[in-house]
Formats: sequence, C-alpha cells, structure tokens
Amino acid sequence: MSAPLQVDIEVEVRYAETDQMGIVHHSVYLVWFELARTRLCLESGYHYADIERLGHQLVVTRTSTRHVRGAHYGETVTVRCCLEQLSGRGLRFAYQVRLAERLLADGMTEHVWVRTETARPCRIPSVLVNPFRRLAGLAPVLPAPGPQSRPASAG
Repeated sequence: MSAPLQVDIEVEVRYAETDQMGIVHHSVYLVWFELARTRLCLESGYHYADIERLGHQLVVTRTSTRHVRGAHYGETVTVRCCLEQLSGRGLRFAYQVRLAERLLADGMTEHVWVRTETARPCRIPSVLVNPFRRLAGLAPVLPAPGPQSRPASAG
C-alpha cells in the first residue's frame, strides 16, 4: 500500500468570498473542497461529470472544517485533497487549505455512492473500483483508463 494521491489547486480569493470582516466566509471552504475533490476525481481518469454519465453520484453525508486562520481578498491559497478512506459504499476525502506554508483550515467530507436512477445508495461501480483504489493508495499507480474530460471552469 502506498500513500494516497494528493492534488493541489490554487484559488485566488475573490472579493465576493469575503465577509464584513474582510476574511473568507466559512461557507466558501466547502466550495474550495469541491473544486479540489473534482480535480482529484479527474486524476482517477474520470471527471465527476463522467461518473454522473455512468449513472452514479457521490452524495455528501458529512462535512467538517476546522478554521485556523483567515484568508483575505487577493491572496492565493492552495487547497490540497486526498482520498483518505475508501469502502464498498462510501469514501472520505481530506483537505488542507494553506497560504504558503501556513495552515488556514483543514477538513473532510464523507460521501456515499448513489445510483442516479433510483436515488438509492449502492456499491462503488465496478469500473471505478481500481481507479479509486489507486487514488486511495490501495492499488498500484497505473495510467488511468477512463475518459479524460476537462474540468468545467468554476464560476
């Protein structure tokens, strides 16, 4: 078993993301987590939109964020994401938000696999088992076989 794959994305703090105190509003961190999680899914060989086209979704069942320091308008932060835990029906992603070497926040999101057609929980789709095992560091890292879609721009 190897370490989980980690991805880093950079996000420039937009004015609209700040509150009256001039720091990033706490709700924005979940949006940044989603951006990093989508990028990590792409590393599996499947953009999240590809997973939806396969008839599955990852439904959020729990979130947690610990805020250490605030980020401010105009700063560029790095959001790191990794797949911390993988089971047959669910998974947990871990996140860190940093400004240079300073930890600003960390957190996690838990998800369950759901079949879109029925909106019912299900096991991880078989075509995604190995790609997600590689993300979690549970399988050898090989070239990803899936579609290589480009991520949609954040708006």
